[in-house]
Amino acid sequence: MSLEKLEITHEKLFSNGESFGEVGTYQEITGIAHFSIDPNNPNNNGIIDINLAPRNPHGEISFTSQFVMLKPTRQELGNGSVLFDVVNRGRKTAMNVFNSSNRTNLGDVPIDSGNGFLMRQGYTVVFGGWQYDVPPEPGLIGISAPQAFYDDGSPVQGKIHCWFQIQQEDPTSILLLSDRNHLPHSPTDPNEESAMLFERQHPNELPTAIDRSLWRFIRVEDNQLEPDTNYIYYDEQFKPGTIYELVFTTKKSHIAGLGFAAMRDMVSFLKYAEEGNPCGTSIKKAHAFGASQSGRFLRTYLYTGINSDESGRQALDGVIAHVAGGMKGEFNIRFAQPSKDICYVLPGLFPCADTEQLDPLTGLSGSLLDVSRKNGNLPKIMFTNTSAEYWRGDAALIHTNLSEMSDQPEDSENIRRYLFAGTQHGIGEFPPEKYRSADTVIGQESFNTVDYSPLLRSVLENLNDWVFGENNPPESQHPSLSKGTAVDSEKIATRFQDIPKVNAPTMIPRAMRLDHGDELDEGRTTTLPPKQGEYFPALVSDIGEDYNEISGIILPDISVPLATYTGWNLRDPKIGNPKLVIGITGGLAGSTITFPATRQEQIARSDPRKSIEELYNSENTYIAMVKGAADQLVDLRYLLEEDVERIVEQSKIKWNYYTTEQ
Repeated sequence: MSLEKLEITHEKLFSNGESFGEVGTYQEITGIAHFSIDPNNPNNNGIIDINLAPRNPHGEISFTSQFVMLKPTRQELGNGSVLFDVVNRGRKTAMNVFNSSNRTNLGDVPIDSGNGFLMRQGYTVVFGGWQYDVPPEPGLIGISAPQAFYDDGSPVQGKIHCWFQIQQEDPTSILLLSDRNHLPHSPTDPNEESAMLFERQHPNELPTAIDRSLWRFIRVEDNQLEPDTNYIYYDEQFKPGTIYELVFTTKKSHIAGLGFAAMRDMVSFLKYAEEGNPCGTSIKKAHAFGASQSGRFLRTYLYTGINSDESGRQALDGVIAHVAGGMKGEFNIRFAQPSKDICYVLPGLFPCADTEQLDPLTGLSGSLLDVSRKNGNLPKIMFTNTSAEYWRGDAALIHTNLSEMSDQPEDSENIRRYLFAGTQHGIGEFPPEKYRSADTVIGQESFNTVDYSPLLRSVLENLNDWVFGENNPPESQHPSLSKGTAVDSEKIATRFQDIPKVNAPTMIPRAMRLDHGDELDEGRTTTLPPKQGEYFPALVSDIGEDYNEISGIILPDISVPLATYTGWNLRDPKIGNPKLVIGITGGLAGSTITFPATRQEQIARSDPRKSIEELYNSENTYIAMVKGAADQLVDLRYLLEEDVERIVEQSKIKWNYYTTEQ
């Protein structure tokens, strides 16, 4: 087995010995997983440049991965399932998503148990490292992937592309050569004449080159130029909101695809190993959850078809690829930057669907799951997205037949596709605010406040039942061309212009066909910017009279609304580029556009939407409608019974806020 040992460095009772229902207490284990994988094993063939990794004395490739595990103290009381949290840029996500816990789970801050959902259900939760360039900060989880070398011992070198967008209000002259302050790729030659810097205001525009004499690889410290070439210095300063692209030759490449093996072999060890397994023989099934970057990691994992361990056994039984849209990412290419999330420059956007998809303009065809089906051990998969990924321009590609502009057939034996209607990329927080402290982004509208975590809890429970053969999950829910609920985003955007004092998107992102030319070598590298081709269709859900979406899984926030909730929000002029939607770099954002409280206010504002007063004659009426809508979702199995009361209580708070506090 390629996972040789789980080295436990720390173990304690989780959450100060809190007891979770019938499962009881949990143990928190921190440690390092030691791997040695066989580069000649056919189940590792999908890992790019695996033949260029250094070998240990046994001819294998050694590397390590950090992990944190939460497991029932009495393992026999668990549900027999591992939930592998594909950590996002080294940060734990599953507890916030499923347990609605505090987002701060770094450093010496204890992991917050939140509402205890995962524990009460009996999951063994593993936060596993997979990303090689995670910075060495307390609490971040990554892997130590080896560097690639040619047979003569020289390091693999070549072109790399960086992408920057300043989110704060003030311009800056200097930037680190990485995405989100991860470990940078240094230039081979700081004076490289062929290195290129470009700028543009919108990802669908052609970039403009910046003269080479105006910038250099160097940092500024105390107003003195220092010879640190992990930075770029621009004489005229990087302006907030502007998109900058940098292409240069880097001096090394790591085997990024070993992150796939780290996840695969960790869950395989917990399922099949007896010696040294902290779970004993209790684990029967394993699921992986990944959101945003981590969801794209899972889509790329599935595309690579690497779900069989070195003994041919199935690793993951279930996958939830959340808010990944139709994208993949730089997780298994040469010079990979795993944090980079721009769909307009990533190689291999197409194919996007789980069944055979034809692009009539290029003649390319295929399925995201072709290799996985060929190699066997295909897991059950839930593709879940919010409105934001649709407004980004790529999410509808997972269910669109491009050659006929009809609904793409679905592999219903293994796949479900869900849109969480009227939601944004990250779980909404109440009350609404225009400032996002995590990255200093400011929106023109208040951010979307819809909390869709109840839907993800239900998705996980439905997935777990599915892989155990107990029940098929409810049917897919998303915009449909045949039902007339999938509409071009530009057409929908014009309707929002009718709402007074709301700036609707006019520069709407669209995923593009890209030509990387001969320099895209079997997925091993990506020299950019590529030649831009035709746009893919950009479809979103149609909207109703209240301007809320009418397709997907519709929470009471949307079916019994007090506001219009969108998957888009424009950048505030303070942070530059005010015509661009938030999230071209960084987290996508949606909007909360409150209804007029009274009929008088609605008339005064000339708002085309009905007022709260007209929609609901009292709070009691409103709350009764909310509970009825929630109960209906429970009957359809898109919502768990335990979340109905939470939704009702939150709705009471929102009613008071929108009717008396504004």
